[in-house]
Amino acid sequence: MARFDPFREVDRLLSDVTRTPVAAAMPMDLYRDGDTFVVAVDLPGVDPSTIDIDMDGATVTIRAERTSGAPDGAQWLARERAVGTFARQLTLGRGLATDQIGADYSDGVLTLTIPVAETAKPRKIQVQHTGQGRQIEGTVVDDAPSGQDEQQA
Repeated sequence: MARFDPFREVDRLLSDVTRTPVAAAMPMDLYRDGDTFVVAVDLPGVDPSTIDIDMDGATVTIRAERTSGAPDGAQWLARERAVGTFARQLTLGRGLATDQIGADYSDGVLTLTIPVAETAKPRKIQVQHTGQGRQIEGTVVDDAPSGQDEQQA
């Protein structure tokens, strides 16, 4: 006789309702390539016209919709591919050029390129040396490297 496990039944019902977790429906890779961050989101079978990317402050929201493609009234024998509208949010840190984000959808992969802002890139600061003379007890001393340019005042 099979034992009834109420927790297993609740898990089964919830998994039917929620379908697929967002991370499984929209898996992504994130890496840095020089001065650009790259986000690659797998969206196979998604119509490119349903992809929507919004920027609100430091948050990027990606939305996409995948339909089953099966005719209405089809008898499902197995249904493992997630369908519906999916969304994923990324919170960006400081120092990124959010006004220059690029997006491309090719071969089922949405690729966002996020450049590092010019102000956040490491840079060298040049030290300026002003060679102004200074007067010590009636003698003008020039700070030139030779040190031999003294004049009587």
